[in-house]
Amino acid sequence: MLLSIKHNFLFVHIAKTGGTSVRAALTRWRWSDPMYVPQFLCSKLSGLTGHRIGAKFPRHAKVIAAKEMLPHELFDKLFKFAFVRNPWDLQVSSFHHIRRERPHLLQHIDDFEAFLRWKLDPARPYQFHVDTSIQLQTDYLVDLNGDTIVDFVGRYENLQADFDSVCERIGIPRQTLPRRREAKDRAAYREYYKDATHELVAQHFAKDIAAFGYTF
Repeated sequence: MLLSIKHNFLFVHIAKTGGTSVRAALTRWRWSDPMYVPQFLCSKLSGLTGHRIGAKFPRHAKVIAAKEMLPHELFDKLFKFAFVRNPWDLQVSSFHHIRRERPHLLQHIDDFEAFLRWKLDPARPYQFHVDTSIQLQTDYLVDLNGDTIVDFVGRYENLQADFDSVCERIGIPRQTLPRRREAKDRAAYREYYKDATHELVAQHFAKDIAAFGYTF
């Protein structure tokens, strides 16, 4: 999550949706925000204490965290936005991310099908810290009543154009998004699926698929 008081925006960062590039593009604007220095110090202090003092928003916090913690008048006037991604594509990205950065978790998993069955196994203990993309994307965007409380939802599939719209809305110049963590080790996502694994994703992420109109 990225908050700017001066530029009046709140970016809700859903994992594997291009958010690292969006954060990088917006970082320069944080330095001109008078509140950035205390935010930065609180973030560092929180890290030194193992995040036990609750002094920062986690990177992938849901919008409800900001609604509950910020003054209502501040939260209401912020331009709140996020990006989402096709769930089938997102799970392929998740597979490569974990295999690249946490390979010890997949020592006994040989392929994408085994990965999905392990990840989406309802009997497996919940491990949010392992892979946040097991969470529904819609959950990041709603209040306690399930009502959407962000102002704009962009698409990973239309990332640059939708980011241009965000720039116009928050009053900063358009800019080309940097390519951060761009995958170079994967084929088109459809090639990873069989009928059974396609259906696993369809069932687990049915709410996201319906909300955002995604298809395989």
